[in-house]
Amino acid sequence: MTDPTTFPPKVRDRRRLDALLDHDILDTPPEKGFDDIVTLARMTCDAPVALVSLVAGDRQWFKARSGFAPCETTLDKSICAHALGAPDLLVIPDLTQDPRTSSNPLVTGEPYLR
Repeated sequence: MTDPTTFPPKVRDRRRLDALLDHDILDTPPEKGFDDIVTLARMTCDAPVALVSLVAGDRQWFKARSGFAPCETTLDKSICAHALGAPDLLVIPDLTQDPRTSSNPLVTGEPYLR
């Protein structure tokens, strides 16, 4: 599992979490605009998976997803949470080789994310 203590401080930042709650977007139905974003991202990047992920409290919830069935995961399985500490786009070329993600159960087991 990913050790949540290694996540950037923004994962637990109260202002960020409050803003997310204020937008009232968590657990809402799918929306075409978000679905279009993940479809375009998956095609453009030739990636097997694309997500619009919202890191909230003890979970990450997927507003839109393509190539990944679960609609959320617990925070200890989050790969997306690492992006909150990146000053720019976060690219992890191989999840099996990055110390932040190599022991993540979504990498070591089904669906074997790379």
